[in-house]
Amino acid sequence: MLPITDPTLIFFVVLLIVLFAPIIMSKLRIPHIIGMVLAGVLIGQYGFDILERDSSFELFGRVGLYYIMFLAGLEMDMESIKRNRNRFFIFGLLTCLVPLGLTYFMATSWLGYSTQASFLLGCIMASNTLIAYPIIGRYGLQRHPSVALSVGSSMISLFLALVMIAGLVSAFSGTSGDFGISGSSALFWLFFLLKLAAYIAISLLLIPRLTRFFLRRYSDAVMQYIFVLSIMFCSAALSELAGLEGIFGAFISGLILNRYIPHVSPLMNRIEFIGNALFIPYFLIGVGMLINVRTLFGGGQVLWVVFLIAFFGTFGKAVAAYLSALLFRLSKTDGHMMFGLTSAHAAGAIAMVMVGMRLEIAPGQYLVNDDMLNGVVMMILVTCVISTLMTEHAAKQIVISNLPPDHSPLLKNGLGGEAILLCVKYPEIAPSLLSLARLVCDQQQDRELIALNVVYDDEHSAIAREQGLQLLEQLQRQAAATDMKMQTQVRLSTNIANGIKHAFREFACSEIIMGMHVHTETNPRFWGDFIQSLYNGLNRQILLVRFVQPLNTLRRIKVAVPSRAEFEPGFHRWLERICRLAENLDCRTEFHGREESLVLINEYIRTLHPSIRAEYTPMSHWNELPQLASTIIDDHLFVVVTARRGTISYKNALDRLPDELQRYFSGKNLMIVFPDQYGDQKEDSMSFTEAQHREETSLYDSLLRLIHQR
Repeated sequence: MLPITDPTLIFFVVLLIVLFAPIIMSKLRIPHIIGMVLAGVLIGQYGFDILERDSSFELFGRVGLYYIMFLAGLEMDMESIKRNRNRFFIFGLLTCLVPLGLTYFMATSWLGYSTQASFLLGCIMASNTLIAYPIIGRYGLQRHPSVALSVGSSMISLFLALVMIAGLVSAFSGTSGDFGISGSSALFWLFFLLKLAAYIAISLLLIPRLTRFFLRRYSDAVMQYIFVLSIMFCSAALSELAGLEGIFGAFISGLILNRYIPHVSPLMNRIEFIGNALFIPYFLIGVGMLINVRTLFGGGQVLWVVFLIAFFGTFGKAVAAYLSALLFRLSKTDGHMMFGLTSAHAAGAIAMVMVGMRLEIAPGQYLVNDDMLNGVVMMILVTCVISTLMTEHAAKQIVISNLPPDHSPLLKNGLGGEAILLCVKYPEIAPSLLSLARLVCDQQQDRELIALNVVYDDEHSAIAREQGLQLLEQLQRQAAATDMKMQTQVRLSTNIANGIKHAFREFACSEIIMGMHVHTETNPRFWGDFIQSLYNGLNRQILLVRFVQPLNTLRRIKVAVPSRAEFEPGFHRWLERICRLAENLDCRTEFHGREESLVLINEYIRTLHPSIRAEYTPMSHWNELPQLASTIIDDHLFVVVTARRGTISYKNALDRLPDELQRYFSGKNLMIVFPDQYGDQKEDSMSFTEAQHREETSLYDSLLRLIHQR
């Protein structure tokens, strides 16, 4: 019997829609978001009445709407917001006031609505819902300037619309509901501003502290996900207490958590996966179930109302978008993107029109009549179609226009052909190494990761091999959670360094990431048994790291650059890795080195990574390295770019590096970079003039240390 009321069957039908809507829509070359909305129209009470819009659609739909706003906040480029805050404000005002003014004029002049009803309709059209935002994720344009402008301006217009609706409701009803303060009085607005200020202050003070505390102490994937969702819902609830809609609070929580959830982290992958697989489709289907297509056949008056509301509201958004693109000197494609993202209306419009339906202007008469309700609901369908089609078109154009015509400069600088060898041994640090590899990879290219565990070929090799297989299996599950390709291998070798070098050449890798040894009681030397042999026998980049706290809690990266480092062939590779790490963690970066090196680093970052917050501090001599120790705290990462003996940037002071790091930087987050060098070291290239092995410390250093001790 229809409609279906059994919860199990309802959920089954919804899953079928989520499964088949993208398949059908892709064959029709229509964005699958429209398919979700149209499916909701067909199965709802105004379609074939297959499903009843029960409380599950209300609950999951609300979560889906929160999810869209939360993801928009998480994926925004915060540095871009700071740099372009004037643009955000201007576009936000335009995309709010232009549709509001046009719609108000149309409603009073052509539809004959009252001033209150016209103002309510104008507020509805002034706001918008980022219903096409999931399309942006598919094309990897979350940080594109036009996308960031659209998301930020949507929040500004939504905030202004909600404030105006709150004032209209309170003035209309006579009291605000808070201490009986009149909505038309200055006290109402003062009290509203105090509540808003208190909400923002609580969010900015508590959420970052709670997040750092939790993420540092708990690494369980489920616990982290539940914690993030709890923060989102708590922020949404607090924003409703402050007199705003919960979607505003969800967006604010996403902005605050932005820097604590890297875009390529497993946690971000889980958030996006669950939202896009369940909650967001539920929301889109629920929106479709509210649309009554039959009203289009109720007479010319309904069609006229629908046309006017949809046209003037959409036209106002288009004027605001293209005018802003012209003012900011952006391309026409950017204008298309800004119009596409800001033109859709969904649950926010429904919520506002429902508010009007509760405002009684006379006994039995309400502010919103049936014509206005049907017009707004049909406008939702029209604007969702326009928004998704325009956003899809603009996203394709932006991706095509951003493709570099020639990739040879990247290959020349050593940034192409990435295949990272991840050397893992200790289970306590292996997950951090995998997280680092994910953060420094180029997400726009096919990247390959090889996890290697080298086992001594002795009487204990069978047990060690089994432990290595278990460790690699755990890492493979972690990599699979973020859709990262990874090969694994356990290799037996009588020499660990040779085993790593053979695997490096076998897999044609570009660089190595490995951790520092953690069992100092068995090997007190800083480098351990084989690190020195490895970096002396391999001329490719090696990142040697030690993390004492989770990567996503780091707030600053400090990089010590030796003089003449810019002349090394691996200069661009290590600089690119640090830039990607800084971008993904959204933390400040300080470079310490000679003026000549800092100038080139600054030029590289301004050209290829302008969103990085970089600072440059001259360091005249490498002997100043210990002075940096006093400025490095627990949530800083100290990066030392070193050099192999005999290279351009090598200096005798680097021989003291192990002692200085152990003495001054003990217990700190540390990364040591051995850059690329020319040529490939061959195993059979040993000669009397160039030995294969160098000791970590010389006899002279030992004698000097003995003299100082006496």
